[in-house]
Amino acid sequence: MIESSSQPKVVFVGERQVVPVCVILAMEARRLMLEGCEAYLAHMIDAEKVNPTLEEIPVVRDFFEVFLDDLPGLPPHREMDFTIETLLGVAPIFISPYRMAPVELQELKKQIEELLEKGFIKPSTSPWGAPVLFVKKKYGNMRLCVDYRQLNRVTVKNKYPLPRIDDLLDQLKGATTFSKINLRSGYWQLRIAEKDIPKTAFRTRYGHYEFLVMPFGLTNSPAAFVALMNRTFHEYLDQFVIVFIDDIL
Repeated sequence: MIESSSQPKVVFVGERQVVPVCVILAMEARRLMLEGCEAYLAHMIDAEKVNPTLEEIPVVRDFFEVFLDDLPGLPPHREMDFTIETLLGVAPIFISPYRMAPVELQELKKQIEELLEKGFIKPSTSPWGAPVLFVKKKYGNMRLCVDYRQLNRVTVKNKYPLPRIDDLLDQLKGATTFSKINLRSGYWQLRIAEKDIPKTAFRTRYGHYEFLVMPFGLTNSPAAFVALMNRTFHEYLDQFVIVFIDDIL
């Protein structure tokens, strides 16, 4: 049986035969297909294996106020809100919106409405304005990204050190059991400093908006987030916690 989210279910009926597997080289497979042989790509899964829901995991069930399906709204102001310091004398930069396909425009309108509803963005009158585009995620969803490349060129770089991968791997020496935390929308859990909100403005066919939380694409976002995580887990670092941006082990 073959199942697909976008195609009808296909069921194969017949006698079960044990046929030896024949492995061929990729070049040979390509030659056969060029000669007219049909090829199929199959992804096998265990249909009886069902992934548990959040409510079925004991730790999540006991601390459900922490493991939310989605962020409930704006995060609180912390001791270090995200700032965007630009070079002296730089005038506001604004760029016309990029052209988008109809399906992208539909997704754009949907995601803007969701961000407005959560309070993560608001209508803007800022002289700044960057275009937006979509990046396809691992499972086919589209992530809305603002093209902040021009803003990044005139931003004073945050010199906070990012963790070295080899140092993190050294800390795992001898460990046999791991627990991993991946923060939900980690960047959106850090507020933008009030004075710098206008610099995050982006322009779309459906209006001009600005972020109240730290968006993806800003040059200093990784450094600011690592600094926040190091402050949060400071007393546990090098004991039983290592942090790489929004991945916590």
